[in-house]
Amino acid sequence: MTRYEQLANTMAAQIRSGSLAVGARMPSLRQVIAQHGVSQSTVFRAYYLLEEWGLIRAQERSGYYVARGAAVARNHAQSQPRTPAAPAKVDISDLVFSVLEAAKHPGIVPLGSAFPSPLLFPLQRLAKSLGQSARFVSPWNSVADLPPGNETLRSQIALRYLRMGIAQPLDEIVVTNGALEALNLCLMAVTRPGDVVAIESPGFYAALQAIERLDLRAVEIPVDPRTGLDLDALAHALQTYPVRACWLMTNFQNPTGVTLAVEKKKALVELLAQHDVPLIEDDVYGELHFQADYPLPARAFDNRGMVMHCSSFSKTLAPGYRVGWVAAGKFADKVQKLKLMTTLSSSIPVQAGIADYLQHGGYDRHLHKLRAALLAQRGDMEAAIRRWMPDGVKWARPEGGYFVWLEFADPIDAMELHRLAIEQRISVAPGPMFSAARAFENCVRLNFGHPWSAKIDDALRVLGELVRRTVTPARR
Repeated sequence: MTRYEQLANTMAAQIRSGSLAVGARMPSLRQVIAQHGVSQSTVFRAYYLLEEWGLIRAQERSGYYVARGAAVARNHAQSQPRTPAAPAKVDISDLVFSVLEAAKHPGIVPLGSAFPSPLLFPLQRLAKSLGQSARFVSPWNSVADLPPGNETLRSQIALRYLRMGIAQPLDEIVVTNGALEALNLCLMAVTRPGDVVAIESPGFYAALQAIERLDLRAVEIPVDPRTGLDLDALAHALQTYPVRACWLMTNFQNPTGVTLAVEKKKALVELLAQHDVPLIEDDVYGELHFQADYPLPARAFDNRGMVMHCSSFSKTLAPGYRVGWVAAGKFADKVQKLKLMTTLSSSIPVQAGIADYLQHGGYDRHLHKLRAALLAQRGDMEAAIRRWMPDGVKWARPEGGYFVWLEFADPIDAMELHRLAIEQRISVAPGPMFSAARAFENCVRLNFGHPWSAKIDDALRVLGELVRRTVTPARR
């Protein structure tokens, strides 16, 4: 098979899996060249072949779009295992940085934010714990609390695992600067440049950035907003490509909000164990559940130490304190050494302050109030979507976290919607930033983690008007 035929087949798999939706704009020449390391002529020949197959169509002065006839191919493919595209280099950081930078300006309505409102956190009580604990920090703590971290804090974290029914060994817990450092350290512990990592599509953009930074290759596994990760597609990837690690979110996935069923989590752990592939489990939203109990992470079904469970207090208690951790299983020693080699230690007074709050500050009472607030705000967001968005918009109700993933019935240009929204001082998170292939152009992620107000409701009204504007007459 020639290089352009391989490229065409890779893109055809993305179209048939639904990663590139009907009506979505195909990646530009520059994007394909950077991602796949091919020549311009190879891209042209691949696009001509896709056009012959009826999967894409050219639009004058605009580029290529997924053809409406491709819907037949995709519907047929749904009865077959969904085949992930071949592993590819990632080039996403410029896009992510541009979106995040635009949303930082004062006065922006933060529908595209990755954080809940700081007004929902007990910052004064937390500051009291920090002040009290700082007075008792010994000079020797500068050595004693080096990785794996403050022992009292790690003991409190282990107790939270025990409440889930997980007997978590204390010596496997490593305290980090937020969950993002934990996730990156885990990825560094189990991969080398050029390795293949399985990630979700759509998935957390920081996973894409980490893969790009470490010169790894990504194979994207489709995620359904209602049922979660496609295990058949993952099984195919494991059999076809030399996958060295998986980076997945099993609870309240970012950006879709979906949670894997318990049976699928068990099957996931068993599948990865068969291939001896470690799982880096990003579980930063698990405590923000709307049901009675914490939904068990995949870590609960691992008896070989192959699941590295990462979380933090950034989404539940203290966003600016940057305290996270990983229960790293059999990789704990390597992760601990990498922590020492990179950032040496997380803030010692802050570790002590969080530990004091967990012991004496009423963390569970706070979580109860926080979950109730987020649940009410989810209802407000859904009501506003029904009131202001075009007919046919789809979303799956998240049972935790604070994100809702919108898929519009008419093809839109999510990046253009982002640009227009910023002009109106509204941020959204456009679908292409959640995919190495910059797919999901007809999707956006919205944040309902801020107390509802007339300003937010009006922002949804404006956003609905902008959505209608981005559906051009040629694409209706």
